[in-house]
Amino acid sequence: MELENFLAVLFRWIHFFAGVTWIGILYYFNFIQTEFFKETDATAKSAAISKLVPRALWWFRYGALFTFLSGLALAGFLGAAMNYYLMMGMVMGTLMFLNVWLIIWPAQKIVIASTDKVLAGGEADPAAAGCLAKAGLASRTNTLFSLPMLFFMGASAHLSGIGRVPMSSPRAAPACWRSSSPWQSSSRFKPMLSRARPDP
Repeated sequence: MELENFLAVLFRWIHFFAGVTWIGILYYFNFIQTEFFKETDATAKSAAISKLVPRALWWFRYGALFTFLSGLALAGFLGAAMNYYLMMGMVMGTLMFLNVWLIIWPAQKIVIASTDKVLAGGEADPAAAGCLAKAGLASRTNTLFSLPMLFFMGASAHLSGIGRVPMSSPRAAPACWRSSSPWQSSSRFKPMLSRARPDP
């Protein structure tokens, strides 16, 4: 049981660290870098896309990946204690994760490759402009999604109401969840679960 509690805390720490990294860089892209690119000259912009953006995108996409994977692990630990607030946050976080890996990163790879080609004396990729617009739209969408996502994640532990009610009671959960989940069996989490259940 001590090992399970340790793993639960470890995955939660990973989730926080990776999430702060991911969302922090998301806000950097949308509120800082985008405005800088509007005001700077073409040479500085090309240099930033070639050298700075790939490094930021590495932390950005792997922050998203580790946030998503650690979130799945935490959901497994929670089991029947999952509530509606948390489920809404997970759905929005999953959509944001898919935006990063299926839209933003593939499009940005084309933009970066095109910029490197121009810096080397070649011609720009005609598809780069469209890819930049696509990546920008997906990034702005993620920024909008991040606000309710963070609200629901916080509400799942700190806001009362029907959204805090567990989606299924521990009795209705599979036996493996009831016996193995430190979130349900540990005395640390029993008060939290009892407050989350509706009054009879």
